[in-house]
Amino acid sequence: MVGPSRPQFVLFGSSIVQLSFGNGGWGSSLSEIYSRRADVFVRGYYGWNSRRAVQVLDEIFPKDASVQPSLVIVYFGGNDSLGPHSSGLGPHVPLPEYVDNMKKIALHLKSLSKTIRIMFLSCPPVDEVRVRSNTSAYFSEVVRTNELCKKYSDACIKLCEELDIKVVDLYSALQTISNWQTACFTDGIHLSSEGSKIVVKGILKVLREATEWSPSLHWKSMPIEFPEDSPCDLVAADGKRTLNPSTWNFHWENQWD
Repeated sequence: MVGPSRPQFVLFGSSIVQLSFGNGGWGSSLSEIYSRRADVFVRGYYGWNSRRAVQVLDEIFPKDASVQPSLVIVYFGGNDSLGPHSSGLGPHVPLPEYVDNMKKIALHLKSLSKTIRIMFLSCPPVDEVRVRSNTSAYFSEVVRTNELCKKYSDACIKLCEELDIKVVDLYSALQTISNWQTACFTDGIHLSSEGSKIVVKGILKVLREATEWSPSLHWKSMPIEFPEDSPCDLVAADGKRTLNPSTWNFHWENQWD
């Protein structure tokens, strides 16, 4: 690791996490927002479900690590919610097992430190029309419906309420814009830049409103690295002083709250 040490934010999940640093993704936006404040780490695995996640918890989040994350954002559910394949193979996880797996993930993370903060993202909807049209000779029929997505989303939210874990209801959040089916996804499932903006807004809202978390993990409340003025900064128009750029964000494509 390089210094100085910063708080660590870990994004843990399936393809929506793995792909979060591309195509204007929500992971890259968080990394930009928290520049000089926290380091954002991606542990995303395309095609994974909660069953596979539980199998590697100790490897990804070892209890004896010298430094534990300050925040872990977890997303599983989209692949779990796929309809079961007749062979018994595939990513489908029955709803009761999904809930149990997510509980295991939550309890493992809680055991890492007294100060770790946890946030779950619930299962988002899909554009069913595109999902049905995106057939491939390489795959068997994929059953992915919003009826199933909502069941897994609701179960995730209910579990978070029971365990006192913060949650972003992606199933509802993505449907707040009128053309969400076409605007929020690149292929009917994975997030476009517009969909990612909604995810970031949801995450920042949770962090802003988590007033019981001390210290706050909202970006505006976190100290910035090397914030001091310097004679090496750009010289102001009056030629008598320099301008400290450490908190400038006018270059952001989106101005975040």
